[in-house]
Amino acid sequence: MTRQLRLALGVRFPRPAVPGRTLLEPSVTTLRVTPADLDMYLHVNNGVYLQMMDMARTNLLADLGALPLLAQRGWYPVVVATTMTYRRSLRLGQRFTITSRVLGWDPRVVYLDQVFERDGEHVARGVVAGRFLARGGGRVAAPDVAALLGHDGPSPAVPAQVSAWA
Repeated sequence: MTRQLRLALGVRFPRPAVPGRTLLEPSVTTLRVTPADLDMYLHVNNGVYLQMMDMARTNLLADLGALPLLAQRGWYPVVVATTMTYRRSLRLGQRFTITSRVLGWDPRVVYLDQVFERDGEHVARGVVAGRFLARGGGRVAAPDVAALLGHDGPSPAVPAQVSAWA
């Protein structure tokens, strides 16, 4: 099944929410490399990493029980910017995890860290700046999203290297 179809199904039929999960706790997604993920060098294509990260962010929202809450308000997430670093290749059939965690937010943007690991080895890391939009136009303030998802209080301090990148 293609990643795009799996993502669509994950939004329509999300995995169950994790009781008691908070916005700042990590979410882990386990995947396996399929033939459609490979490039001509027989390792995962760099663009596919971004699709995998989309799936993992959707699972993060599902773990929080956020997808129905966002849908009720007509809010949806979009990526503003991404930066990636790659250390190891992923090859056909290998299982791996993506650990996604919210680093913090400013008035407009939520910052996330997404780490790929295989057998305890660091494979790749993506840092994502995302925002939420409202159907019909308009941006949703990141603190409003955090409050909807049960976070009371200010954002944690965003790491200096992420602030510098942003």
